[in-house]
Amino acid sequence: MAKIEIIGANRVPGISAAIDMVKKTLSEYEGEYFLFPGFCDVHVHFREPGFSYKETIKTGSLAAKAGGYTAVCAMPNLNPVPDCMENLQPQLDIIERDAAVRVLPYGAITRGEKGEQLADMAAMAPHVCAFSDDGRGVQDDGMMRAAMQTAKGLNKIIAAHCEVNELLRGGYIHDGTYAKSHNHQGICSESEWRQIERDLKLADGTGCKYHVCHISTKESVQLIREAKKSGVDVTCETGPHYLLMDENDLQENGRFKMNPPLRGREDREALLEGLCDGTIDMIATDHAPHSAEEKSRGLEKSAFGIVGLETAFPLLYTYLVKKDVITLEKLIDLMAFNPRQRFEIPFEGVTAWDLNKSYSIDPARFVSMGKATPFEGWQVFGACAATIV
Repeated sequence: MAKIEIIGANRVPGISAAIDMVKKTLSEYEGEYFLFPGFCDVHVHFREPGFSYKETIKTGSLAAKAGGYTAVCAMPNLNPVPDCMENLQPQLDIIERDAAVRVLPYGAITRGEKGEQLADMAAMAPHVCAFSDDGRGVQDDGMMRAAMQTAKGLNKIIAAHCEVNELLRGGYIHDGTYAKSHNHQGICSESEWRQIERDLKLADGTGCKYHVCHISTKESVQLIREAKKSGVDVTCETGPHYLLMDENDLQENGRFKMNPPLRGREDREALLEGLCDGTIDMIATDHAPHSAEEKSRGLEKSAFGIVGLETAFPLLYTYLVKKDVITLEKLIDLMAFNPRQRFEIPFEGVTAWDLNKSYSIDPARFVSMGKATPFEGWQVFGACAATIV
């Protein structure tokens, strides 16, 4: 008979029925299982409507379930862009029909994510988790200020992809030693932190709830740390790949290309420090599937983005918890409690894991339609035995 240890799940109101269901499901099995509250990822791309050849809400949500997630927030870089109720409704209809876990859409900040005119934020507010132009930074200061003022009035979060376009200069990996030694065009760290610096001032002035997506640089960590100390209502996320890899791990393969890119070793160390001291509030995968062909063009020409829902917990458990960087309880806070609390997402569901099972990450076994991961072949501990939502 299986031995089940509950960690964190008993902190969730009304969770006893789900716990009993998991215990019943695992009652016929041998071994030891750990029961956690369902994870929550506030940054995924499910590509539907518009790009269902990359991923669908059905396959993406099944991948989330396979990774222990019971709630995810889907970014708005879709076709049509959800910038008004007419364009949001098709996504809501697909979610209602196909989602295997709770899928909460983002509304766009600007029309078409073009940065020129505010989206119909008021109409969408009851139906979205927050507002973002993810994939693009809002370049105009006045436009971002207006968005924050509107979001403040709606009691909604602005979740910003921070990138200064004029500083990108055609780059596609970090502007560091690897780019220079391999003759690649680099993306400078300033392109990220400079816009975070601007947005923090705007958030301070407007009182908006502000969230920074996928931070990757040491300067970003320090800016957010200082802003929190001064009372700005800011949270942030980073991804497993930024915590476990840096530019020294790059290979000439599209599965190592994402935006923001893998930075320098000092950046990774700063992110780990920010994770430990509470500057970084949560871990999000930025699950961004593409077709095999789109990821087969090398570092320069492949599409930006990797998948991560099915590998996040095993990787973080193996390389952070088992190496005593953070505790298991801290990891559960970062993956389950903190994102739900910040984005006001209901607590629901549980996930059971066999933490003694060891295996090699094999993209061919992914439920997601996307197979591109820089962690292919990494040895990890932790297999998801059940997710109840």
